[in-house]
Amino acid sequence: LLGAALLTPLPALAQTSSALSTEVDTLRQEVQQLRQQMQSMQAPAATAQPGAAPAAPGAAPLAPLAPAPELPNGTFQVGGVRMQFGGFIEAASIFRSRNEVSDVGSDYNTGIPFNNSVLAHQTEFRESGRQSRISGLASGDVNDVTHLAAYVETDFLSAATTSNSRESNSYSLRVRHAYMTLDQDDWGFHFLGGQEWSLLTTNTNGIIPRQEQIPLTIDAQYVEGFNWTRNPQLRVVKNWGHVWAGLSLESPQGVLPPGPGAVPVGVNANNPGDAGGLMNNTTTYTNDIIPDIIAKVAVDPGFGHYELKSIARAFTDSVGGNNNKVWGYGVGGAATMPIVPHLVDFQISGLAGYGIGRYGSGQLPDVAFTRTNSLVAIPEVQGLVGLIAHPWWGNDLYLYGGWEHADRAGSPVATAGYGSGALVNTGCNTLGGTCQAETEDLKQVAVGTWQDVYKGKFGRFVIGLQGSYIERDAFSGVGGAPSTNDAIVMTSFRYYPF
Repeated sequence: LLGAALLTPLPALAQTSSALSTEVDTLRQEVQQLRQQMQSMQAPAATAQPGAAPAAPGAAPLAPLAPAPELPNGTFQVGGVRMQFGGFIEAASIFRSRNEVSDVGSDYNTGIPFNNSVLAHQTEFRESGRQSRISGLASGDVNDVTHLAAYVETDFLSAATTSNSRESNSYSLRVRHAYMTLDQDDWGFHFLGGQEWSLLTTNTNGIIPRQEQIPLTIDAQYVEGFNWTRNPQLRVVKNWGHVWAGLSLESPQGVLPPGPGAVPVGVNANNPGDAGGLMNNTTTYTNDIIPDIIAKVAVDPGFGHYELKSIARAFTDSVGGNNNKVWGYGVGGAATMPIVPHLVDFQISGLAGYGIGRYGSGQLPDVAFTRTNSLVAIPEVQGLVGLIAHPWWGNDLYLYGGWEHADRAGSPVATAGYGSGALVNTGCNTLGGTCQAETEDLKQVAVGTWQDVYKGKFGRFVIGLQGSYIERDAFSGVGGAPSTNDAIVMTSFRYYPF
């Protein structure tokens, strides 16, 4: 370096010295700026809580993280799918003035005995927890307009030998609901596949699953005149704002007369289930060839909810190798109107047609047999009216009136048809007497209340009380037209954790 300096011309040395001086001044300014920055950062650090890690030099202060949204009880996220659990535990009690030998689900038709049966002279009391329910909903948003979901719900109201396909598909473990949905909001398109309330069941809003207008009764058979099944189906729905239209293809099953008008000799109309095919071999299944076809239009104009609905069914039997088919059909409607908004609601629904008994809580038969052993659909009418009030916090009061009526159909002889005038009713009012009576009318009045004891972050605890009176009137036959009735009182204590 010394040699290089001696060899460097003086003007160049002077220039280099000046450049070095400028760089030194620049470095001094940068050091001073760093000291000022460190002092400004030490001031807030001095007020920080002990043990807090200092921020990195020169880093901008971090904004506090927003708390994650709190999920409802029983809900958690798995990737893009939200899982939500539901259900309740119930402790119910049942008292009946006549012994139906039934659990919390009453048998409004054949279960209410006439006076020829010893059961008509006995009362019945039992307690049950079998209506306790478990449900799970999995839902995911593919994007802002495409939504997928799956729902399953079960309870314990079944026994292996009572499993059947007539109304509620009560197979053990009892599947109440098991279905999937696809909703495409931009098209107004909705698809449902699996077991769900029938499309005939009245909704509270549009045609949306889990928005059905189910009676508030404790009784698991609900109330006379209520139109429903829970059956496997394929359903498509289209909505245009406040107007909805739906079509459903639902699993068929006919209900035949249980008494003297049951299947005549030589006719094949139903058969025991094949245990090897995983059906119940202690009950029977009708010979069905097409699904029940149900259509519905629903309107929500801003004041209430209104529906028009229809159904088409086909029934078959075989006599001497010849297959016969008869059509059943029905039309109906429903309306829900707020009499006093948020305080009192009024509802009415009805269905009339031929071969529609399966879709009423009374379970009147669908078809009967003519003199030539072919099938004929039974003319029927079903209706329900209700008032639901919310007089104070956590309270629901309900009053329902229901009616189901069947006309005579088929052969006039006692061994076939339904409601034949040749039925022997002479012993219906005598213990141990002969009584072939078949039901013409089922009428019911039910009143009840639910009261929340607690509702908050730890779930909901509620108490229910219900009283109902059912009258069962038979067709007139030899010996008159017998009648019977049943008064039922039920209580329910339920805890909904989620």
